[in-house]
Amino acid sequence: MARIYTTEITSDQLVSDNPLHQRLLMPYVTAGQWVRGDLLEVGCGEGRGIQLVLPHVTSYWAIDKIAAAIEKLKERYPSGKFLAGNLPPLPYPDGSFDSVISFQVIEHIQDDLLFLKEIFRVLRPGGIALITTPNRIMSLSRNPWHIREYTAGELTSLANKVFPSVEMKGITGNNKVMGYHEKNRESVNRLMRWDIFDLQHRLPAAVLRIPYDLLNRVNRNRLQQNSDHLVASITHEDYLITDHPEVALDLFMLARK
Repeated sequence: MARIYTTEITSDQLVSDNPLHQRLLMPYVTAGQWVRGDLLEVGCGEGRGIQLVLPHVTSYWAIDKIAAAIEKLKERYPSGKFLAGNLPPLPYPDGSFDSVISFQVIEHIQDDLLFLKEIFRVLRPGGIALITTPNRIMSLSRNPWHIREYTAGELTSLANKVFPSVEMKGITGNNKVMGYHEKNRESVNRLMRWDIFDLQHRLPAAVLRIPYDLLNRVNRNRLQQNSDHLVASITHEDYLITDHPEVALDLFMLARK
């Protein structure tokens, strides 16, 4: 299917993107522990992990704003129910699903409280939502594609306004992953030394998106050139679920209705 190569929509074909692709794949690998019945994915993108959750559910539904990706997914997964559209709200009746997954989406949503309320609304009693998002504490620079990022406490507090049961976990990495993360941090810090006026936090997000993507791509390519074996060798098995989200790369929230 057609690929969208940006640093925000990570490719599973580019070696330089592999560490992040594997990090984003990991929630789909572990989701089988919790999802069941009728599953909705909110923000499915290009369908990175659909094949991993299908064996665990009765039906798979998905919505995403990228219409071209949705059309391709309809062809690839004819048993799925795909819909293109902006969100929130969600165009489904109350209590439609047993499970909802939404990975790396909430940071893009302006009204994040409504987003969670809509997920709660479409869940059946006893249903579960799995949500991941970057841990702001571990972010290396401002991402102008994100409306906001969260700490574990902030996301928990927000979800507690909607869900009666919220469990916050995190996605971290082994020594191999954290070695890559540290090389990435050092490389980003070298680039940020040129931002003497702190423009990354002063300029509007729309102005920063093109230079962010260009510099991010240059940085990933440089990391691959300098540590090709490390970049290429990372798999989803090198990422781990932790009960200490405050030190995780990503937050992994389990919210139950």
